Parts: sequence; structure tokens; C-alpha cells
Amino acid sequence: MKFLFASDSFKGTLSSAKTAELLAEAAQEVFPGCQWDSLQVADGGEGTTEAVIEALHGETKWVEAEGPLGKPVRACYGRLEGNRGILEMASASGLPLLADGERNPLQASSYGTGQLMAAALEDGCRELAVAIGGSATNDGGLGCLRALGARLLDSKGRELSGCGADLERLSQLDLSGLHPGLSEARITVMCDVTNPLTGPDGATRTFGRQKGADREKEERLERGMENYRQILIRQFGQDPNQIPGSGAAGGLGAALCLALGAEMRSGIETVLDWIGFDQRLEGVSAVITGEGRTDWQSAFGKVVSGIGKRCRAKGIPVMVLSGGLGEGAEQLYDHGVTAMMTTVEGPIPLKEALARAEELYGRAARRMFRILKMGRELG
Repeated sequence: MKFLFASDSFKGTLSSAKTAELLAEAAQEVFPGCQWDSLQVADGGEGTTEAVIEALHGETKWVEAEGPLGKPVRACYGRLEGNRGILEMASASGLPLLADGERNPLQASSYGTGQLMAAALEDGCRELAVAIGGSATNDGGLGCLRALGARLLDSKGRELSGCGADLERLSQLDLSGLHPGLSEARITVMCDVTNPLTGPDGATRTFGRQKGADREKEERLERGMENYRQILIRQFGQDPNQIPGSGAAGGLGAALCLALGAEMRSGIETVLDWIGFDQRLEGVSAVITGEGRTDWQSAFGKVVSGIGKRCRAKGIPVMVLSGGLGEGAEQLYDHGVTAMMTTVEGPIPLKEALARAEELYGRAARRMFRILKMGRELG
């Protein structure tokens, strides 16, 4: 028997690495002498950079960058073999970097994300994956472009800083001074939302409120984003609203795709490709994956569904061991998942479940492997 352990982190309780450690202990107890391998995985959200660095034995590089409102923050990217790099927008321009009372998408900028990308380019990275979830910004990616050498000009030729309020003042986007490394770089945007840049399902209307926009700010931001959209249409001959995901991360998706020629891809698919997941399935009898909570959302670009699809293609069964199962979790059976279990043994307060996460996971892992053993004996 050979197992592959590849769980997402259980946010706030168990890391991907810790779940693998607990699974290994349980597997050895129930299947003495079994073989196992483990991979840290993530879906393009929080923890993606760490997971890929760990899986590929890369190097974490720290950079001082501007946070969403200009305050210095320590952000990191991963330097990998083959001139590859990976980074998360949230590291420099993320919503968790701001207190609730600080959130202001009119003033927030993605400049720090551009600084992080520039640092990776200076380090020789020419294949760059950028995870763009968790942003605090709604600036259309203007701040990011400015950090990479673009000039943002108003109708009088004055240079703008690249915050959300500048969208309505923008008149010209000058890309002649972009970082020279971009001409040689291949950029992949890890994104699993399909929102357009503007409109009722666009960046502002969908995500503006959670970033601190009231009705008045929302109206200003939408007017500015529509102005930006028209500029992009004139400059690139393509409507960003026709690019699925252009409204992701407050419009950063549009900037990266149109101005930098980036490719938009599913986060989990990108991660699985980069860490060589398919190759690690060689000789594997079963894969164990999981997450903090599994429900209908898990079928859309999350770790468990991504792994399920890859394993189904190779005829390998997949067991999901999660903290809880919610409505619609059964949809995963259509995405390659064979069976699902929870770590809890009965009704329990959430606070207690979180406090006992490691204990409950270890006990559940032993139950799971005993069920797998019974299935093997029946087979």
C-alpha cells in the first residue's frame, strides 16, 4: 500500500504539513510497513506561496513593500528552480493587512504587489505565478503597473499615484517604461473568480463593500472603473469585460492580462502543475485530502475538487477528511472524490472543535484507515 497525503490547511488550526504528519502516524498504525508520501497544497489563496516553496524546496525571499495604504510591510515571494517565482497579492496588498476602520478602496493601492513582482524579476524570475485573492484594493491594478514602471497620467499630463480614486482621473496609460524583465517573462494569474471589470457583477459592485466602500464611494469607484475600461479598450482593442476574471482583485486581473499579457488560470490547477502532482501519483494506491470545511463551494476551484479530478483521470480513489461537511458536499462525487469523512465524532461546539483540532484529526485518521483496511479485505 502506498498513500499520498495532500490536504489543504485547516485555517487557524492545522497546517497542510501537520495533517500529513498525523495521517502518517495513523497509516503506520493500521497498515504497518505501508509507504506514504506527502505534498503541501493550496488553491491559489492564502498559503499558496508557502505550499509551493515547501513542495519544490524553494527559497523564501522577503521584501519591504508598501501596504495597501502606503505603510511599509514585509512581503515575500518564492524563488524556485528554473527561474520561476511565485507570490500572493495578499502578502503586500491584502485585506488582512488593514483593520476594519482603515479599509478605504478609494485610497488603497496595489503598488506593493508591483514592488513584489519587480523584486522577483530583478532576482531573475522569468516564469512568475501571481495569486490574486484577498485584495484590499479596487484600483484596477494601476498601483501595481506604476510600481512596474508605468506612468499614469491625467488629462493635463500630471502623474497619478495609482489608488482607487485615480480611476476617474486617469486619461492615459503610458507603458513605455515598464520593467525590462517583463518582456522576457511569462506571467500566470491564479484566479478562480470570473467577474468582469465593471457592471453589476464587476469588481466594485461585487467586492467593494467588503473592502470598505459605502454607497457614495462605490458609485465613484464604478464611474472610475468604467473610465478605465474605456481607456483599456482604446489602448488594447479588447474589452476587459469579455475576459473572465478581469474584475478579480479590484481589477488587477484586467491590468495583468491586458497590460502585461498574463494568462489567467485556475489556482489549484496551476499549483498542481507546478508541484508535479501527476508525477507524484505514480504507484499510489489512494490519496487522502481535505480542508477545514467541505461544501458546495469545494467543487469550484478548491483543493479537494482539483485533486479529485486529477486522481479520477488515473483511476486512483480519493478520500476527503475534513473538519466538517456542509450543504452540497456530495457534488464532489462528480469530481473524482470517492468518499468523505469528518473529524468530529458527534455534536460539538465549534470553539471546542477548533481547540481539539489535532486530537480529533488524529482519531478520525485512525477510523478512516480502519475503514480503508476493511474495504481492502473485502476486496
